[in-house]
Formats: sequence, structure tokens, C-alpha cells
Amino acid sequence: MAIAILWTSITPARKTKETLVHDATSTSAPTKVGDIVAGDYRTAAVFEKHGIDFCCGGSVTLAAACAEKAIDPAALARELEAATNVPARRDQDYASWTLTRLIGHITATHHAYVKANTAQNAACARKIAAVHGDAHPELAQIVTVFDRTATELMVHLKREEEVVFPAIKRAEAAGRDGSTPEAGDVETIAHGVEALVREHDEVGAALHEIRDLAMGYGLPADACATYVLTYQRLQAFEADLHKHVHLENNILFSRATERFAQTV
Repeated sequence: MAIAILWTSITPARKTKETLVHDATSTSAPTKVGDIVAGDYRTAAVFEKHGIDFCCGGSVTLAAACAEKAIDPAALARELEAATNVPARRDQDYASWTLTRLIGHITATHHAYVKANTAQNAACARKIAAVHGDAHPELAQIVTVFDRTATELMVHLKREEEVVFPAIKRAEAAGRDGSTPEAGDVETIAHGVEALVREHDEVGAALHEIRDLAMGYGLPADACATYVLTYQRLQAFEADLHKHVHLENNILFSRATERFAQTV
């Protein structure tokens, strides 16, 4: 079997306001929310403000997102354009990075964050469930969902760091050297990415469930300091995971599967 590798490096183009308005009003427009954020991370804040998922739900079109949230497309386009007028941070131009550099950033920043905060978040959730559980039975459900998700995340991170990420780095190094990546690495990328994206969807659904159980992290009148801290930690965990999954789904994995496309 002959393996041919497509070496195109794709950096999503930034959109004009007119194009964004068209994409937001046309049901046939192909522009996806995740692609917009991949092209310019400054737009992420706009989507977060409106509760539009740009990581696990990044494959939804801009028009569909506007319709689902009952958002005026022209108003959203203006907000997105305004966001791109803010001076860009050079350290957030992720789409221009090599895959190896992006993997290093994801591992050192987002994987490290998950590993450093998961146990403490779980302990805080268990503590407030023990103290406030009678008045707020949803806390026990939050503990259950978070514990299950934390366990699954650790297995997920291990597979990324030990299997898929090394395969992507080896394939990219082969391309720099002018050689063809190993067929095994190409296969690992293709099948591994598919499984990892599916697991991202599951984690995203779990975090949405926690947010719903916590009623959007609104605090009850009897919330103690630990209650407040726990909800703050869970919100921060969710926000970090949104960026984490976005970088993997919409940039790293998207570029890797495009770049190392396998043909017979």
C-alpha cells in the first residue's frame, strides 16, 4: 500500500464583517464557529459571552449558532469585528505554530492545569455536598459527574501524551526532513484523533451537565465561602477546558488530519 501525504498547512483566513454577516444569515454558509476562533482567538470571548460552544461544538455553522441562541446575526458580526480590532497577542496566534510547538503548549499549559486542579476540585465539591447536600441535593450529582469525568480525563490525557502526540510530532519531523512519515504513525493519527474528538464531546457534555446542575453557577443564599470557591474553581476548570479542547479539535487535530491525509 502506497502512502501519500498531503503537506498543506492550513491557517484559517480572518473574515470581514460583510462575510461574517453573510455566514451568520445564510443557512448554506459553510463557516464553522470553531474555524472562526481558530483563525483569530480574540473572537472566542464573543462566543463565550453568548454561550456558543466553540470547542466541542465548534463544528456548528455560524448561522446555526445564531438561530439556536436567537442572536441577531448582524449584531454578532459587529461584535466579532470589534473583537478583532483589539491588538492581537502574538503568543495566541496558535494557527501559525508548528504542530510540535502547539503540542508542547497544550501539554505544559492545559494538561498540566487539569492534573494540578482535578483532585482539589473534587475535594471541594465533596466537602460542600457533605455540608449543604440536604438543602441542595444537586451537589451530590455534581460530585458524581465530576469524579467520573476526572477519571476519564486522566486516561484520555495519557493516551494523547503517550500515543497520539508523539505520532504527530514524528510525522511532522519526517516532513521537515523531506521523508515520508511512517504508515503506523499516519494510522495512529487518523484513528487516534477520531477517538479523542469523540471523548472530547463526552467531556464537554459532562461539563454542560455540571453547569446545568449548578444552575449556571448561581449561588444560593446559604452559600458559604467554600461553596463560592468550589463554583469558582469549577467555572475556571470549564473555561480552561474550552480553550484546551478548541486548540486540539479545531487546530491541532484538524491540521494533523489534513496534513497527514492517507491515500492508497
